[in-house]
Amino acid sequence: MAEPWWRTGPQDVHRIEDRVSSLYVERCHIDRDDNAIVLINKARIVHVPAAYLAVLLIGPGSRITHAAVTLLADSATSVCWVGEHGVRLYASGLSTARGSRLQLRQAWLVTRPKERVTVARRMYDLRFPGENTTGLTLQQLRGREGSRVRKLYAEHSARTGVPWTKRDYKPGDAFAAGDDVNRVLSAANSALYGICHAVITGIGTSPALGFVHTGSALSFVLDIADLYKAEHTIPLAFDLTANGLTSERDARTALRDTVVQHKLLPRIVNDIKNLLVPDNPDLLDEEIHGLWNEDNTVASGGRNWSDPFATDTHLDVVPPTDNPGNTPGADR
Repeated sequence: MAEPWWRTGPQDVHRIEDRVSSLYVERCHIDRDDNAIVLINKARIVHVPAAYLAVLLIGPGSRITHAAVTLLADSATSVCWVGEHGVRLYASGLSTARGSRLQLRQAWLVTRPKERVTVARRMYDLRFPGENTTGLTLQQLRGREGSRVRKLYAEHSARTGVPWTKRDYKPGDAFAAGDDVNRVLSAANSALYGICHAVITGIGTSPALGFVHTGSALSFVLDIADLYKAEHTIPLAFDLTANGLTSERDARTALRDTVVQHKLLPRIVNDIKNLLVPDNPDLLDEEIHGLWNEDNTVASGGRNWSDPFATDTHLDVVPPTDNPGNTPGADR
């Protein structure tokens, strides 16, 4: 069997649901010491076990060595470079998944309209616990979702005393637009996208193959993050604004604490598996290293597939004999 280019196997990395959701660093030098990344600034030096992180958020004024990136990638830790006012995911390390079965299943579902609608309906069912959505079209489900979210905004506004008019954000720089509660909500949602992206890539699914959202490299990230906004980021934004905590850092750290408190990482993992393989959510994404065949998969290593009795049939490319010897390319 062909040897993979990565050095760690699935048994050597921590499951994504058992990790710390995120760590944000800024204005520091990031290096490696054995199996830990080292964070260095003028005040102190901190060692962090790389394999215990789901995503490392690298803020402004930071630099990172090749050795640290190699360790993070090999530990299946996503790396995210973020701006001053928001979380943007620009790069990710090797995921904990070592096979492709979940991603192939996801691709099969998303490319078949009937199956895609079934998964999309299950997503809406997760948003409407206890409600019967049988028979509703996707357009009707979207309408119900819009009404539910508007009602949530109004309820949390009344609960916290924070004024609310409408959702206001600026694509590309969401934290720069709207009032305080809008900006905090944008920052919290952005952090949630990063966490969901880390889980999605960590278990071996594709962030681009969405069922409700489409046309974006992060369509499935948006699908999954929408399952948790009503429960986590919306009330969090109103609570933080009511207490005068309106910076991007306030939103990010508060969401991180919420993720830990409510054990959101294992929940995201279970929800994704139940959406894609409801009959077998414990599906192991084992390595096969096979070669695709029309009706099965064959081993990719340890065997030469040529016919040992066949004659040599390779072709030689011979230049035309009438080319002068000094013509460029005549000797090729």
